[in-house]
Amino acid sequence: MRGLWADLADLVLPADCAGCRERHQRLRHGVCPSCVTALSALRPRAARPTPAPPGLPRCVALGPYAGPLREALLAYKDHGRHGLARPLGALLAEVVAVAVGEVRPVALVPVPDTAAAARARYGDHLDRLARHCAARLGRSGWPVRVHRPLRALPRPDSVTLDSAGRAAAAEAAFRPRSGGSGGTGPAGSGPGPAGSGPVVVLLDDIVTTGVTLAAAARVLTATGWRPGVAAVLAATEKRRHS
Repeated sequence: MRGLWADLADLVLPADCAGCRERHQRLRHGVCPSCVTALSALRPRAARPTPAPPGLPRCVALGPYAGPLREALLAYKDHGRHGLARPLGALLAEVVAVAVGEVRPVALVPVPDTAAAARARYGDHLDRLARHCAARLGRSGWPVRVHRPLRALPRPDSVTLDSAGRAAAAEAAFRPRSGGSGGTGPAGSGPGPAGSGPVVVLLDDIVTTGVTLAAAARVLTATGWRPGVAAVLAATEKRRHS
């Protein structure tokens, strides 16, 4: 499922690399050759915050929230580089493939943005990633659909909160959508045997404390969408104090 250059080559790009922020003389791709090499070298692996909040499903991340991956995510989310949704979505598809393990039906559920965040970013950034992720999986033979059974309620920016504040904000952050999309989840959802139904995969861009993913998973489980696994692009790593 590799082919990151092909995705990046389709972008109309500024001269700054999205991965290292350095200016390149004839940069024809969203990410410079060195950063593409670094991103292509990442391999999905298990990621679990310590301590893990109640209800957090098994989580798989592409890599640590550092280097070109961190810079590309910041460029995409906060600096309007929306064209990066396609290559980042392709990378997220690799995480989903590793997390699920074998080709089988998958229900992708992105963690939704609040209305305010979606307005500030000119659209729900996870929704865009989920659509490109599903397209890449579909081209590789996976039966896949994107579902949106959750809605996000207004909450403070997590950047301004400590761990206790994040936990409190996350606890009341999500509600089921009204109507059919917020009803009972797909039959056989969860980590059951192959063929028993789609695996529900909760999608997010970054996992830090895990409280947001856990809160979303609890609401999903209560409405019949039991997540089998969470797939994210990056996992923050705790700093060790000397």
